[in-house]
Amino acid sequence: MKKREKRGRGPAPTPFLLTDYDLYLHMEGTFLRAWEKLGAHPGEVDGTRGTWFAVWAPNAERVFVVGDFNGWREGAHELRCRGGSGVWEAFVPGVEKGALYKFVIRSRYNGYRAEKADPYGFFFELRPRSASIVWDLGGHEWGDGEWMAARRERNALDAPISIYEVHLGSWMRAPEEGGRWLTYRELAPRLAAYARDMGFTHVELLPVMEHPLDASWGYQVLGYFAPTSRFGTPQDFMFLVDTLHRAGIGVILDWVPAHFPTDGHGLAFFDGTHLYEHADPRQREHKDWGTFIFNYGRREVAGFLLSNALFWLDVYHVDGLRVDAVASMLYLDYSREEGEWIPNAYGGRENLDAVAFIRRFNEMVYREQPGAFTVAEESTAWPMVSRPTYLGGLGFGYKWNMGWMHDTLLYMSKDPVHRKYHHNNLTFSLLYAFHENFILPFSHDEVVHGKGAMLAKMPGDLWQRFANLRLLYGYMYAHPGKKLLFMGCEIGQWNEWNHDASLDWHLLDYPLHQGLQSWVRDLNHLLRRVPALHEVDFEPSGFSWIDCSDSQQSVLAFLRRGRRPEEVVLAVCNFTPVPRHGYRLGVPAPGPWREVLNSDAECYGGSGQGNMGGVEAEPVPSHGHPWSVVLTLPPLGALFFRPGA
Repeated sequence: MKKREKRGRGPAPTPFLLTDYDLYLHMEGTFLRAWEKLGAHPGEVDGTRGTWFAVWAPNAERVFVVGDFNGWREGAHELRCRGGSGVWEAFVPGVEKGALYKFVIRSRYNGYRAEKADPYGFFFELRPRSASIVWDLGGHEWGDGEWMAARRERNALDAPISIYEVHLGSWMRAPEEGGRWLTYRELAPRLAAYARDMGFTHVELLPVMEHPLDASWGYQVLGYFAPTSRFGTPQDFMFLVDTLHRAGIGVILDWVPAHFPTDGHGLAFFDGTHLYEHADPRQREHKDWGTFIFNYGRREVAGFLLSNALFWLDVYHVDGLRVDAVASMLYLDYSREEGEWIPNAYGGRENLDAVAFIRRFNEMVYREQPGAFTVAEESTAWPMVSRPTYLGGLGFGYKWNMGWMHDTLLYMSKDPVHRKYHHNNLTFSLLYAFHENFILPFSHDEVVHGKGAMLAKMPGDLWQRFANLRLLYGYMYAHPGKKLLFMGCEIGQWNEWNHDASLDWHLLDYPLHQGLQSWVRDLNHLLRRVPALHEVDFEPSGFSWIDCSDSQQSVLAFLRRGRRPEEVVLAVCNFTPVPRHGYRLGVPAPGPWREVLNSDAECYGGSGQGNMGGVEAEPVPSHGHPWSVVLTLPPLGALFFRPGA
């Protein structure tokens, strides 16, 4: 129902877009589709075209919308306050899609005046300009119905999931045109074809939400409801997601509800008060990044973030949200010294408002979009991160296994002659592998800030570096958990990731780089094809050791199992450059065991040592099994075997 107000004897003002019930939900923090009413929305009133503008600024004394349609004159178009809701709204005739605008906020405190971009804006000017752009989100005809109908199974815990993490601005550029960015529409067919050929099941995009600083990689978001204009329009981004879906590739977005930048045209000090952030600096400032922390205890702020999460899943058909910096949300003393933080009501360090928000967020996602999923980038020992809220968990679908990543890279950085003293770095992860629904990440964070590229982390000469990296990826794909690999890691970049340049695709002119890429491709396709490698990632029944104690020779051997008894894979990893001949291992079944992948094969750049395609199990008991096989373990090699001819 549309409401009209009458003031004095003049003409009746135009109707409001927001109903009283909408405002009630907004104040309650449950207006989950707030993007449909707040912000800027082109439309028509009594036959007149124009745009509704609405913004939340409860401590404003007056609010105006300025733009290229009124010469940026402050007094030309004033918004009206919707009572105690703190929302200001007006319909401005003649304003159409493409118009530039900002809100002028005049606070009731301290004479504060600021020009603010629209918190709900769908589209922004390219940085360093900062105006919002009136836009509508219609016009794209989605063709991903088949994907959307089946994605619940594609995203399930028992599905093969291998994620290719991508920064759109540096995955591939146009060198013939000065190294410019590719647009969403240019990226779409190339990225979809590449991910599909490489066997990845999902692409995870570093934040695409509008951000003012390239060097933040998108993690300091200013326009939460706008895909960055660096690569095109909102419809262009829809085309990218649609194209990936049509190629059978899921899309995960990095989402940043932990903090936001302090730029003057953004959310900070929005209406002359600390509206979105805490007032107390002991709760407000993020010490590591110089940003502000959201006040999750304020209902309207929590509602803003919840609505934003649903927006990307609903409007852009996104399959998953990976929540960045969850640890910084959970702990009040995160990166703070004694006296720099305020304990919670019970004297503890847990941020109870953030915990409540995270649980609401996960419950909302799985209720409103049951085919989608959530992922936590959480680096502490907080329990039950990926367990349901009704059991006391945080409710995420998955959690990054940062402990596995750290321990494994530490082990692989050692000279092989010393690895026997660090064997527990590999075996320790299986003590907790099934406590959470883990994703094993080698992400962008591991190849920046002086940490070196993945290839550069490996010890030895040129051949050994590549062999070590192939071995590392083989171990990763055999280990329980879903997989994530940052772009460039699959081709053996020598340099750290540079957000201002394309990946070094020319490296694929060299056989060792080609071989590494082929190895990752074959690992992905094996993961997809073999249920034992993905079906039971999160239960102890999906894994058993053959031998975890051969530290002297730095060898690991274990079984991965599927739901059916015949679905078994034997994985063997030799972490030294010494070939092992006549190496006996117990196996659970008689008959032939086929060598389905060998990282030392010549086609990958290896030395070509192996088991001639397979071995025959002998009735010789070993390692607690009634049969055993005698293997040749290639140097720095990972082997995968399956029973049967």
